[in-house]
Amino acid sequence: MKIKLILFLSMFMVITIFSSAQVEVDVKKKVDDQANSRANRHADKAIDNAFNTLEEGIGGLFKKNRKKKKKDNNKEQQQTQTQQNSSTNQAEETVVVEEVKPKTPTVKWNKFDFVPGDEVIFEDGPSSDEENGEFPSRWDLFKGSAEIGEVNGEPVIIFLDGGGTIVPYIKNSDEDYLPDVFTVEFDVWFEKRHTTSNRYFIHFRDQKNQWNKGLGERLSVNPTGLEFANTDKRYPGTEHLNWSEEPTGKWRHISIAYTKGKFKAYMDDTRLINVPHLEGNPWGITIRALSDKMYLKNFRIAKGGVKYYDRVLSDGKIIVNGIRFDVNKATIKPESNGAINKIFELMQKQPDLNFSVEGHTDSDGDDAKNMELSKARGKAVMEHLIGLGIAADRLKYTGWGESKPLADNGTAEGKANNRRVEFVKF
Repeated sequence: MKIKLILFLSMFMVITIFSSAQVEVDVKKKVDDQANSRANRHADKAIDNAFNTLEEGIGGLFKKNRKKKKKDNNKEQQQTQTQQNSSTNQAEETVVVEEVKPKTPTVKWNKFDFVPGDEVIFEDGPSSDEENGEFPSRWDLFKGSAEIGEVNGEPVIIFLDGGGTIVPYIKNSDEDYLPDVFTVEFDVWFEKRHTTSNRYFIHFRDQKNQWNKGLGERLSVNPTGLEFANTDKRYPGTEHLNWSEEPTGKWRHISIAYTKGKFKAYMDDTRLINVPHLEGNPWGITIRALSDKMYLKNFRIAKGGVKYYDRVLSDGKIIVNGIRFDVNKATIKPESNGAINKIFELMQKQPDLNFSVEGHTDSDGDDAKNMELSKARGKAVMEHLIGLGIAADRLKYTGWGESKPLADNGTAEGKANNRRVEFVKF
């Protein structure tokens, strides 16, 4: 009601004014036009404000997107730079590794240069036929005591009651039975203890039958090294231990090579003694253990022979009995690497020389199993040479079992010579 009254009075005043000004106008139309104009202005302003707000929102959205994209680009660039740096570091590390990486295969005992003689002249395992508690039949006693025993299922010679001294039981043992070129090999056990008696002496004369003949020097075999003659020098094979101390108990493999006055001795894979000109002549062998609980096994004396290359030229093959395997297995023993390395060196120097690696056994055991075993051993030696770097097409293998003996299988020495690997040229 009040609103209507106000509008009526406003219209009355407008009419009065226009009437007094004597202006002829359509008042109603004028009022409608003015109202529409004002309404349009307010609408335009509202629309402008709305568009301004919308543009600000869209602009902020694009601004955020630009910031996010820039941030993502920076992050991607950082990741790329990190990957490039990582790749560069890895490449640098690879170069370092390649620089120190060995170019030849790492093979146990690959520098072991001991090669056993060609012909076995005395052999004692001892045999599994030996009776426990009896004196070893292949030996003679000089002092103390020794008997056949068993360690981990394997027959050995055991020294008892303060040790013992034994010599090989050989026909005409009072004569010089060692040739101008020979090798000696054996394994000895050192008990866990620390005592000056924890050692062996190897004399190069038969002290029972050659007491006033032969070489006077001796080789002392200690848990950690060797000592030749009566010098003050010792050659430790284990660091930071007293020369007579053995902390755990272990087997040691001893190898001796004599070549017309030149004397070498090895403990396991290391040559510790090298005498270029030895005065005197070794006639025989004596083994002395200074204490009890000391064991001996795998004793062998072999006569040296012609160099491998000369044998190939004259015979077309190389006969090697210095390659040893675990009993009834094709697993190569570490002390075999001296002979294998000589074959490897020969094949390197003679690139046109190819070999068939052929295994042979003695007559013990089943014929068929011996045939299978000999082939497996030939294959094992072939693969060892390939692992050292000989091309596979230069080698092949086979086995002949017990079918091609070189010696009488009725003796220990004959069996030792029949257990061999031959490298036959093809």
